[in-house]
Amino acid sequence: MRFEKFAAVLCFAFLFMPRGFICGSTGDVTNIVTVDTLDPAGPYNKIWQPHFAKWTDEHYVSAYGLQVRGKGDMGDIVCSVSLDKGKSWSPRIMVFDHRQRNGSVQYAYNNAVMFRPPGQEVIWLFCMRVPLHFRDSENADLVAAYTADGGYSWIPLELAMGYQGNMIIVGGISTVYRDGAPHYLLPAHRNSRRHDKTGDRRQFILESVNLLKWKLNDYIPVEDPVFLHEGKIASTGGEEIKIVMRTARMDTERPLNPALAYSSVSRDSGRTWSVAQPEPDLPNFRAKSYFGKDSLGRHIYVYSDSFERRALRYKIKPENEAWSDAKLFYWDNNRNSYPTLIEDTPGTWLCMWDSSDNPDSRRTAIRFGRLKLASVDGSGG
Repeated sequence: MRFEKFAAVLCFAFLFMPRGFICGSTGDVTNIVTVDTLDPAGPYNKIWQPHFAKWTDEHYVSAYGLQVRGKGDMGDIVCSVSLDKGKSWSPRIMVFDHRQRNGSVQYAYNNAVMFRPPGQEVIWLFCMRVPLHFRDSENADLVAAYTADGGYSWIPLELAMGYQGNMIIVGGISTVYRDGAPHYLLPAHRNSRRHDKTGDRRQFILESVNLLKWKLNDYIPVEDPVFLHEGKIASTGGEEIKIVMRTARMDTERPLNPALAYSSVSRDSGRTWSVAQPEPDLPNFRAKSYFGKDSLGRHIYVYSDSFERRALRYKIKPENEAWSDAKLFYWDNNRNSYPTLIEDTPGTWLCMWDSSDNPDSRRTAIRFGRLKLASVDGSGG
C-alpha cells in the first residue's frame, strides 16, 4: 500500500512539474532543463524538432512543433523564450496556428528553422506548410515569420520562391560570402515518391541574398541509389563548405547497411557540389544529425545511435585529424532525436533536442543543455 501511495505522489509531481526543471543524464551534456512537455490530454500527440537562436548573451529564443492528432508531422509552430541563459523558459507563444485560415486554405506547419543574420536585430523563422487535409508533410512549401522583439511577437511573411517544387527543410541556414556579399544557403529535400510512384527523393540547396526571395542553388549529385536528406552545412576552411546528410534506402526509407551518413563538398562557396560519398566514421540510422564547426576549428557530429533513436552520441574532429571515438551526448532511459547546437563560447555549445521520459515513448519533451568539448590535448570536460 505504501508503494502505491508513493507512486501516486510521484505521478502527481511529474504532471505539475514546472518548466525548466532539471533532468538527469548519463552523458556529457550538463545543466539540462526541460523546455516544454506534451500534455497527454491535449490536442497534440507529439512535441518535436526544436531549433533556437540567441537574441543576447542571456536571451534565447526557441521554436518547435506540436503535431495535431491524426496527422503525420503536421501541426503548429510555437516559440519559447529564456531570459536567463536557458535556465528557465516561458510558456508557449504561438507562431503558426493550424486553426487560422490563409484565405480559403487551412494549413498545418512543421520543422522550424531559426536564423539571426549577422549584425541584424531580427530573428527569422522558416518552416514548412501544407494544406490541412494532407495526411503528412512530405509535399510542403516554405513560409516564414520574423521577430524584432526577441520572440514575443511574430510577423508572418509570404516568400518569393524561384524554386517551384515541394520541399522539406530541417537543417539550419549557413552564410557564405561571394565578392564580399552574404549569400544564405538552406538545405532542403523532397520526398514526392512517398505518394507518387513516379516522384523522387533528392537533396538540394536553396539560396537567397535577402532571405525573402529563394532560388534553387543545385542538387547534391549522387551515384548510389540512396535517399539523401536533412543535410547540415558547415565550413571546412576558406571557400570550402561541406554538407553531411541523413540517409535511407531509396526503396524502403529504412537505414542503409552499413548505416552511414553521406557528405558532399563545395570548394567555391556553394556554387557547385561534389558527388556525395559515404562517411565511414559517421553513423546515421535514418535520423537527423547535427554537423557543425566551432571557433577552435573542430567539427562536431551529433546523432541518434540507433533506428529506435535512444541515446544521442557525438564525435569530434580536430582540424587535420581523424574523427574521435563516439562519446555519449545524452541518455536517460528514454528516446532522443533531432539535436541542434549553437556555439556559446569557444568550445562550449548550447544544445536543444526532442526527448521523452521513458523508453516506450518518444517526442514528449523538448530539452536544453550545455556541452563543453574536450580540448585537443584531452583537457576540458
